[in-house]
Amino acid sequence: MEISASGITGLDKILGGGFPKGSAIIVEGAPGTGKTTLGIQFLYNGIQQHDEHGIFITFEEFPDQIYMDMNKFGWDLQALERQNKLRIVSISPETLIDQMLTANGLFEQMVEEIGCRRIVIDSISLLRFLNMDDEVKGRRILYTLRNVLRKFKLTSLLIQEQSNLNSDYVPFEHYIFDGLIRLSLKEHLQLFRQRTLEVLKMRGSNILEGEHIYRIVEDGIYLLLASKTAADIQDVKSDNRLKTGIASLDDILGGGLDRGNIYMLDTNSKANYRNIITSILAERIKAGDQLLSVLSSIQSLEELAELLKLHHADLDGAVKDKKVYFIEHYNRPAPADWGSAVFHVNDLENDKYNHFLRYELYPRIKNDLKHNRNWFVYYDLNAIINERGTDYVLRNFASETAYARSMGMTVLVLCNFKEVGINVASFLERSCNGVLKTWVDGSYQYLQITKASNGDISKPYLLENSEEFPYIRLI
Repeated sequence: MEISASGITGLDKILGGGFPKGSAIIVEGAPGTGKTTLGIQFLYNGIQQHDEHGIFITFEEFPDQIYMDMNKFGWDLQALERQNKLRIVSISPETLIDQMLTANGLFEQMVEEIGCRRIVIDSISLLRFLNMDDEVKGRRILYTLRNVLRKFKLTSLLIQEQSNLNSDYVPFEHYIFDGLIRLSLKEHLQLFRQRTLEVLKMRGSNILEGEHIYRIVEDGIYLLLASKTAADIQDVKSDNRLKTGIASLDDILGGGLDRGNIYMLDTNSKANYRNIITSILAERIKAGDQLLSVLSSIQSLEELAELLKLHHADLDGAVKDKKVYFIEHYNRPAPADWGSAVFHVNDLENDKYNHFLRYELYPRIKNDLKHNRNWFVYYDLNAIINERGTDYVLRNFASETAYARSMGMTVLVLCNFKEVGINVASFLERSCNGVLKTWVDGSYQYLQITKASNGDISKPYLLENSEEFPYIRLI
């Protein structure tokens, strides 16, 4: 699908690159939201950046007023008109429709004279007044407008005054045109009004959902994506990304987990998170990484081994190669030939457990790191909290993750934020680089990246369980 990039910072990202070429999109908003500015910016950028010439049709403003208003952004529209790249036309709604229906009429002549590819009409709200007492004729006019724009393959922005958003009534034009962008002004913090832009509809595009804050700055509309927070400085090279084994999850993460970062999987007992974890662990085993796992209370070694086998990972072979170690907090037997890989700590008090970590386990990890071996750590923090208490986690989690970062280890932690409480959850979130949240709503499970080292926060994705490997798909 060909696109017409708007050139507006942030908007093209929301649209997946730009508007579908030849589409007709409504830009709706209250007075003062910047609808005309967005329309002119779309035309100006089209000319300057893509050599796509344009027409701006206004039913209420005179060209001189538009020239003056847009000069403050540094847009010399008259110069573009002299170069035969732009037309600013003030015309009545009746005349526009009449000329659109006239073969070789004024509209067709303008399109052909400048090789027009983009058009903005400000505003189609006035077309309603042509047939206020005849709804059928009013709809016919809108169909005529849409069909003529399609005939000339023009990418079109159709400005419309804000409809009654508090009612259940949906304007007819919302159905027949290809897209709908809504600009809003909302009270914020009782001090000022916040401008937001939302793409509610765009045929042929996979849009980034949400209300995105924008500002009208010295060079036009500037949009800050709702999914963007302050980003950490990081190395995003592909060899520093760890595949999760779930292609759709890797795409959301920008290629996978960042090596050397700490990730939290926030979930609960209703959600099916085992295949997510198993897939990630299987990828690390297949990649030959050293793996350390703090075992869960609800999953034995045998159960983990069977799940990993389904993901084509040989846990038994990894144990024999001394590449996998387990910390076991529960008095459960391990396979006979796995003794050297399992550390039983169920009888250790917290102080002795810390001594084990610092003076037995960490030196072993440090020695492996000297030989350029990559370590991946996974543990169920709920099990640690249950066995060692919340105070233990609050005292030690930050230092443990700091050590892991300093050693370049990648860590995945399982936790239920709701269960541990808001204060502990906030502390844990601050201590990690990324948070993956999965939850169940009714009959459906969702997954969302709510914190990421690159600043991207994803939309919620439906998590579909599948009978085919890797048994999970995000939609």
